[in-house]
Amino acid sequence: MADVKKIATRDGYGNGLVALGAEHDNVVVLDADLAGSTKTGMFKKAYPDRHFNCGIAEGNMMCVAAGMAATGLVPFASSFAMFAAGRAFEQIRNSIGYPGLNVKIGATHGGISVGEDGASHQCCEDFALMRSIPGMVIICPADAVEAEAAVKAAYAHQGPVYLRFGRLAAPVFHEEGFEFTIGKGEVMRDGTDVAIIANGLLVYEAVQAGEKLAEQGINAMIINMSTVKPIDEALVLEAARKCGRIITCEEHSVVGGLGEAVCSVLSEKLPTPVRRIGVNDTFGESGPAAALLKKYGLSAEHIVEVARDFCGK
Repeated sequence: MADVKKIATRDGYGNGLVALGAEHDNVVVLDADLAGSTKTGMFKKAYPDRHFNCGIAEGNMMCVAAGMAATGLVPFASSFAMFAAGRAFEQIRNSIGYPGLNVKIGATHGGISVGEDGASHQCCEDFALMRSIPGMVIICPADAVEAEAAVKAAYAHQGPVYLRFGRLAAPVFHEEGFEFTIGKGEVMRDGTDVAIIANGLLVYEAVQAGEKLAEQGINAMIINMSTVKPIDEALVLEAARKCGRIITCEEHSVVGGLGEAVCSVLSEKLPTPVRRIGVNDTFGESGPAAALLKKYGLSAEHIVEVARDFCGK
């Protein structure tokens, strides 16, 4: 995987919307004056009559999406994660979640890798916010191919879905034609010493860490857990039984995200030691994305350090 191409998952989102638009006339796309950044501009170019710019008014956009869904349309409402999940939380909860409307939320620029935009735009709380809404499905794909497949799966799902995409170009390691199933994890590498469960950008870092750990005599299972809710409980339990140790990795706060979702399963059904890798209950800062990921411990090197210590090596 050394020479893999890099494409941002937000590009997979844009491509997925265009593909859906060609197949389904009831797909509409809303954005909050960020069509270029969220890649919904691809859909706007192909289907201008089904694209609606709601302006910098994210709460209103979610209410418009709710109204459209009530008429039988399938709206994809798009903005940066900070504004989609954060600024518009009340409207998502009350106008989309509470009535269980068929709205899909496309949130781009998630996590610390927004880089130079700084802490105000680096949303590391969106999983926690969306997990708290009953019935909300949460997906964070690992590469552009999976992102496009996840968009199609979100359309097929009846009910609200939160899709989180990144700004940073990420390695593409899924083959074209990959099929995404909501609520199912993916074993990237089998192992018996420790299971590393990751999503988003951290999946590729986890795979790289697994290769380095193998050279050091540690056999790590690597799991891509792109669906944060509903989490694949069966796979989490299988990993716990097989490895006896779990490490979770996410470009999100350690509070309320993938790590806590995994711990909730294990604490109730199979108590297992867990180490969580994520943003450690702090705000980010402005800087190059790669440097920030390394500084905040969201790298293959840090995963290796944690795994070695966990396994007593």
